[in-house]
Amino acid sequence: MQDLVALESLSTQDIESLLDLSQNMAEILDRPIKKVPTLRGKAVVNLFFEPSTRTRNSFELAAKYLSADVINVQQSGSSVEKGETLWDTARNLSEMAVDGVIVRHQVSGVPQQLADILDIPVINAGDGSHEHPTQGLLDALTISQAKGSLAGLKVAIVGDVLHSRVARSDIHVLLALGAHVVLVGPPTVLPESYEELGVEVTTDLRRALSDADAIQVLRLQKERQNSGEIPSLWEYRLRWGITSQTVSWAKPDAVILHPGPQNRGVEIDSDILESSRSWVLRQVRNGVAVRMAVLFRLLGGGRGDE
Repeated sequence: MQDLVALESLSTQDIESLLDLSQNMAEILDRPIKKVPTLRGKAVVNLFFEPSTRTRNSFELAAKYLSADVINVQQSGSSVEKGETLWDTARNLSEMAVDGVIVRHQVSGVPQQLADILDIPVINAGDGSHEHPTQGLLDALTISQAKGSLAGLKVAIVGDVLHSRVARSDIHVLLALGAHVVLVGPPTVLPESYEELGVEVTTDLRRALSDADAIQVLRLQKERQNSGEIPSLWEYRLRWGITSQTVSWAKPDAVILHPGPQNRGVEIDSDILESSRSWVLRQVRNGVAVRMAVLFRLLGGGRGDE
């Protein structure tokens, strides 16, 4: 592993190794003093060209907990705003002797293009509707902590799958680890082509949630309503919202996940988010641990340094 651009390109062994390392990093977060010297002297750039709270801050904290220095670059105020290409910006930052670039961009494929031209590790923090690899890893870690293993579990992914990079990454990691994945949502944002990957696709929420061990609720991108790809918010909640009634269709010990930010009262109700079934805040915490593991693996010397 020289970059982390997509989970699709990783072997099951690579995924399992990263999750094992993430669990070790999670133990560091429980210490009174969380800082370790693993990446002391290293510098990473957070190159974020799309709004983010959880992912950007999570990567920044992960780097700092490993004692790396962090530079945050956003499109607003950068040379890109003056007309410089993203590629030139990345090359210039690389020449400042940084050791890795974390990039988030609204256009699919940008992280891979940067990985092709830079000689330092590139980490995809979300690109368009392509992938969000660290989110997929933290979701898998969270479910495995709740259930002990992913093998044989039924995981329902609910919502706007078509435009969701989270769904794509989740599908790759969950299938690799032996879970059965069911996708459910409005037909206009539910690609049947995903069945070729070995997942089940349905518009019937009750069918999808029946005997589910875990439910991943996707953020409803409200801009899709303006494009006519989803019905009204009221109808969406009625047919695909995760409520006290619909969650009862899953197993009694099913866990609820959401990558955030949440639209309370639309794709998920507040009482579900605040219930004992909700592992949403654990996802946030695991996000730091997973990103620590990825930074360590790519910048810290690899398997032999664990």
